[in-house]
Amino acid sequence: MAKIEFYFQKLKTLPFVLLGNDMKARKDQFHDLRIAMRQARIPMSYEMYLSNAVFYSALAGIVGAFLGMLLAYIVVSVVGLPEQITHLKFTTSTAWMLKYRSISISLFIVSFLSVLLGGITYMLFLVYPGFIAGERKGSIDKNLPYAVTFMYALSRGGMNVIEILRSLSKCTDTYGEVAREVDVVIRDMDYFGNDLRTALHSICEITPSENFRDLMYNLLTVIDSGGNISVYFRDKSEQYLNKARVEQKGFLETLGLIAESYVTAFVAGPLFIIILGVMMSVMGSASELMIYAIIYAVIPIGSMMFVVMVDIITPGATGEAPLLPTQAYVGKISVPETSEKATFVKFIKSRDTIKIKEMLHDPLKPMKEKPYYSLIVTVPIALIYLIISISSAMKAPNFIDFIDDRIVFTAFIVMIPLMIFHEYKKGKEDRIQSQMPDFLKKLASTNETGMTLRDSIKLMTHSDIGLSKEIKKIWNDIDWGLTINEALVRFANRVRTHIVARSITLLTKANESSGDIGEVLNVAARDVSAEQELRTERKINMFIYVVIIYISFLVFIGIIYIISTTFLEEMVKAGEKVSGSSGAGVVPLSLNREKLGMYNRIFFHGALIQGFSSGLIAGVMGEGSVLSGLKHSVLMITIGYLLFTLFVV
Repeated sequence: MAKIEFYFQKLKTLPFVLLGNDMKARKDQFHDLRIAMRQARIPMSYEMYLSNAVFYSALAGIVGAFLGMLLAYIVVSVVGLPEQITHLKFTTSTAWMLKYRSISISLFIVSFLSVLLGGITYMLFLVYPGFIAGERKGSIDKNLPYAVTFMYALSRGGMNVIEILRSLSKCTDTYGEVAREVDVVIRDMDYFGNDLRTALHSICEITPSENFRDLMYNLLTVIDSGGNISVYFRDKSEQYLNKARVEQKGFLETLGLIAESYVTAFVAGPLFIIILGVMMSVMGSASELMIYAIIYAVIPIGSMMFVVMVDIITPGATGEAPLLPTQAYVGKISVPETSEKATFVKFIKSRDTIKIKEMLHDPLKPMKEKPYYSLIVTVPIALIYLIISISSAMKAPNFIDFIDDRIVFTAFIVMIPLMIFHEYKKGKEDRIQSQMPDFLKKLASTNETGMTLRDSIKLMTHSDIGLSKEIKKIWNDIDWGLTINEALVRFANRVRTHIVARSITLLTKANESSGDIGEVLNVAARDVSAEQELRTERKINMFIYVVIIYISFLVFIGIIYIISTTFLEEMVKAGEKVSGSSGAGVVPLSLNREKLGMYNRIFFHGALIQGFSSGLIAGVMGEGSVLSGLKHSVLMITIGYLLFTLFVV
């Protein structure tokens, strides 16, 4: 590994040695790039970065030239050039180019690929810092409201502004890029000897986030004027909370528009085109290609685009929260050669035995904690079942109809366990998060009476709040010798949600500085309550659109069911009567029993694909999670499957 890093460093240094002086002379031409590199925190001088950009762009151009020569050889010598390539007319003075057309075309191919690869490489080098800076800006803006609440709570706990910033800089697992920006301020003071005012002014000049710049500039004003920093952070916290409420309303309106657009574009629109395509195909004026394109391409691809779009515009932290740092576990420390080592080794072995017993007692625990683990079991089972089904279908009289059912069952084998474990985990997390405000408020009330945090937790083990099981685990860790902070961090790592991680981070940092943390706990409770209210508001407002998606799906499968069983069936019967009575002058219909079966199969697939896609859309609309849409997808697929299996002959 060390050798790889050494050679990688050499690859970065070589271009600088060759081109570094030339790049220094062009400092003013790349002012924006230098700013973007500082905002992106790229650990490299702009001279070295530009040297690498020019050097590797030239190298890419050389590679493109070699590829161009290879392609030119294939085009000119292997494939051969046609007698007439274009309709260009040459004058007498330029007619000589026709004698060397092979060389001219080869030079064009070589030049084109060389410039293309070299130009793309150079542009990527120039765009990359701005892209990373933009990513950091989004992360800072996302975590800044929570970081301000963190600073406000610590300021109410009695910490000065430098210690608040130092505490925040250590919380990169919880506050991400905000903590890294603040860490620059702390390093500027610790390693470069600057005072707080100079360090804050410096970070304002290089941060990519305008919101963070505004926060730091105003903090500078408060410090210079001798204002109350705690009041400033409180006002900013309330400002961000109100801003979040306003943004939530705008976001919900946008989601409503997206839901209506989805129903129009990928439910009602495809349904209309399917009906039109069927009519044209039956009358013999069109093929089924349009119907195939709508059902097998437009609906699934368009739905996935909507899912990605909703995920991109959804504000707030998503996914599983990172693990908070803990102390070294017992068993990972070195033990000297003493008479107690044998006892210690037995303890380690017994702990491993306990883990095995716990796994045997609850083998589904890994899947309950990480629902994706269920795919390790279900995907092989589903593949084995599908392979066996395909081998059996070879002997069946109707291969496609037989295998269709097996594909649906295969999808259920994969989806249903994943859905169950996800809903179990999500339900558990929602219960814990909904009870966090009460937990924090009770801790605050007991702390304000003079009780220590340890005594407060011990007292709450006898309470009847929903978190009693987790509180007992926290107390057991404390009772067995762990510190209060370590026990709380272990609780946050068991739950792994952003709300709990932020609350515990705030609580542990405040507890490190003071035992009087009642006000800090109240602030944390308010923060959790505010976010819970925003999530509840989203569920309530989006419920109507989830219902609309269900109704639109039912209308979709209902209409294609009616077309299949009533309209097309009657047309087949009419065609059979006409052909049987040899009616002259009747317009023939390109529809028979075999083609009706093909349409039924297409409609069946359309119902399943539409059900799966609409379910995922309902999940991301209502709960902001694709996995939360699996329950809707399973229900809709089941409805479509039963409708066509039981009632369509």
